[in-house]
Amino acid sequence: MTHPNRREAIAGLALAPLLTGAAAPALRMEQVSIKAPFPMEPIAVPDFTSAPRFPITRFGARPENRRRNIRAIAHAIAAASKARGGRVVVPAGTWDVGGIRLLSHVDLHLEEGAVLLFSPDPADYLPPVPSSWEGVECMNYAPLIYAYDCENIAISGRGKVRARMDVWQQWAARPKAHLDALIALYQMARAGVPTEQRDMTKGEAHLRPQFIQFNRCRHALIEDISIENSPFWTVHLYLSRDVVLRRANIRARGHNNDGCDPEMSQNVLIEDCRFDQGDDAVSVKSGREDDAWRLATPARNIVVRRCHVRNGHQLMAIGSELSGGVENVWVDQCRVFQEARGETNSDFNNLLYIKTNERRGGFVRSIHMTNIAAGAIKGGVLSIETDVLYQWRTLLPTYQRRLTPIEGVHVSGVKVAGAGFRVNIKAEREAPVRDVTLSDIAIDGAAGTTLDNVTGFSDR
Repeated sequence: MTHPNRREAIAGLALAPLLTGAAAPALRMEQVSIKAPFPMEPIAVPDFTSAPRFPITRFGARPENRRRNIRAIAHAIAAASKARGGRVVVPAGTWDVGGIRLLSHVDLHLEEGAVLLFSPDPADYLPPVPSSWEGVECMNYAPLIYAYDCENIAISGRGKVRARMDVWQQWAARPKAHLDALIALYQMARAGVPTEQRDMTKGEAHLRPQFIQFNRCRHALIEDISIENSPFWTVHLYLSRDVVLRRANIRARGHNNDGCDPEMSQNVLIEDCRFDQGDDAVSVKSGREDDAWRLATPARNIVVRRCHVRNGHQLMAIGSELSGGVENVWVDQCRVFQEARGETNSDFNNLLYIKTNERRGGFVRSIHMTNIAAGAIKGGVLSIETDVLYQWRTLLPTYQRRLTPIEGVHVSGVKVAGAGFRVNIKAEREAPVRDVTLSDIAIDGAAGTTLDNVTGFSDR
């Protein structure tokens, strides 16, 4: 049965005023070239600056009328998509909304002073949509802003999107019903149950949705917006290609609030962003075990540059969901300070953290970090651990033992105002970490190095 909120949105699409007459001009594309330490094609993203505008007020939006706004935004998106390139404009003001689903050739543009205030009611994110949770595919509550199998999409402007956390904060706890649901989902993936049959919105599974998810999308841009609060991961780029996240201001300090998670995505640029997170600033992933082995899509060609991390656990994390493999990651010219003037951040863990376990398989190779400045951190410049299982250590046994080859990790030009350690690498004897180089690393005060099962290590 279709949820009534979704019925309203679908019914309204037929009423949307569409452009008529001559065909709309082709959408312009921006080509972003990057001189990375590995071969990388230019990233092509859409340029909507000259595209026709579709103000949501034209479609009946009113600031505090959530139901009306849900319909109006859906109508405007449909019209802009039909035009093969349109900018859905959210004017200044606070607009109460439910879930938003983008379509191809659409830019959701928030003018300065505009706030999209998202409903805390999980029913506003039904019916379930194809998604994933910690590396396993499922049908779940729709991400607050969601795009599936789209091309040429954007979220832009100097406005803000804000999640109300009333329910999501309660769901962040992990009681038995939630853990039982995770076990059931894992077993469905292991048994090859089709994704459309893995409905995690039933009962009390309480798998929180991501704030923004681009799922299987191509040529996508997120720029200039502010994002405040998030039920789960903040910006999730899943099985997508050619994506740019630039000049975003992200502040989400809740449980599992990574800033951006490129998962099984390729050709991704994250630049000039500000991260104030409850978890990792950027976390590159490639799925968990059976689903990832089935999809066989590595995360590849991920560049993070000129970002400021004010709060979080890691500047760059890789894993632990990396069963599809991760290669060609470059982090450059980033700062890790509580404020621009340079206070320390004693809660911050590591600048670069690579984590996996004996179940993941996959691979990690060609990882580069250069030109980083940080205040005092409690972790270190580089940490690699191959026995990170969290709650899964006791939830499920190891059904298949697949170690993760890790090689080609290079860090240079780092200055840190104090650290718990310099380098910590703990690998398996059967799969030593290979080819690790550090150069020009300056840490105020003493910081030690631990190496377990490493070959080809250089620190000069």
